[in-house]
Amino acid sequence: MATTELSTFLGRWLPRVESAMREHLQTEEQAVAQHYGMMRYHMGWADENLTPQNYPAGKRLRPMLCLLACAAKGGDPAAALPAAAAIELLHNFSLIHDDIEDGDETRRHRPTAWKVWGIPQTINAGDAMFATAYAAMQRLARRGISAPMTLDALQRFTATCLALTEGQHLDMSFEERNDVAVTEYLRMIRGKTAALIGASVAIGALLGGASPEEQDAAEQFGIASGMAFQIQDDILGIWGDPAITGKAAGNDLLRRKKSLPILHTINHEVVGIELMTLLHRDFGVEELPAALTLLERAGARAYAEEQVRYYHRQSSDALLTAFGPQAKESMIWALAESLLYRQS
Repeated sequence: MATTELSTFLGRWLPRVESAMREHLQTEEQAVAQHYGMMRYHMGWADENLTPQNYPAGKRLRPMLCLLACAAKGGDPAAALPAAAAIELLHNFSLIHDDIEDGDETRRHRPTAWKVWGIPQTINAGDAMFATAYAAMQRLARRGISAPMTLDALQRFTATCLALTEGQHLDMSFEERNDVAVTEYLRMIRGKTAALIGASVAIGALLGGASPEEQDAAEQFGIASGMAFQIQDDILGIWGDPAITGKAAGNDLLRRKKSLPILHTINHEVVGIELMTLLHRDFGVEELPAALTLLERAGARAYAEEQVRYYHRQSSDALLTAFGPQAKESMIWALAESLLYRQS
């Protein structure tokens, strides 16, 4: 039942989130039309000539969690729409800058914004997206949200912005190191991935009327779900079915990505040096079977899957505290479960 209700909920509210975001990325002033067009391009709403299009644009997980959390506490999701839009705009600000910082040339099978317009202009567009996220959050008053409640939402939002930059700092610093510990990696994904998911749920719960204790529990539910989400992504990045993921088998190994299974193996006392040596050679598809064997000897997949189960248990406990004993039958739990057990 919750899955069917969730599908109906998403069908109703996702277009409204999209509309709320689009309102912020329009201008009538021709002199700066390209500036806003670059942001629309990144969002999947325009092509390289800034002609309106509708390209694949991601799951919109975070704004949906915000609206679901508001509804789960008895609030009207319409009142939380500005916050949902702000959260997704903030997420996309981080993606614009990540693409530059990581040197990624494509996103969702299209050239990244910086490949089309260059780094300086794209940094500026990312900055604009960041400011626009705050402008969206400040529209809560138009939905009848009180000033104190809006301030509380902004405080959580601001703390999350800082957490995102902390996570990105750690992620970039890892690229220059060969001694990254698993605990450091978990700290990094807590900031880079899990913090915004946690804030999405906490802010939605706040706007639905949750107590401060329930808001904190909602945030912990989101953080734990985000940790499990990212580690599941790490598993798929190595062992996912290419026909489903659209990526080559062992893709994260081929990219030498410091994901959890790889770091677990690098830090393994028996096979760690072997994998490190292998990855530092001219590593390619031919060496992939040898690397996968080393991961198997280290128990990397089993370790990562146990971490997913650990964070899943944490999210389940926090969910009950935040949303009550019936939460396991709720739409928000159905969404979290669907993401955890995805295959792509």
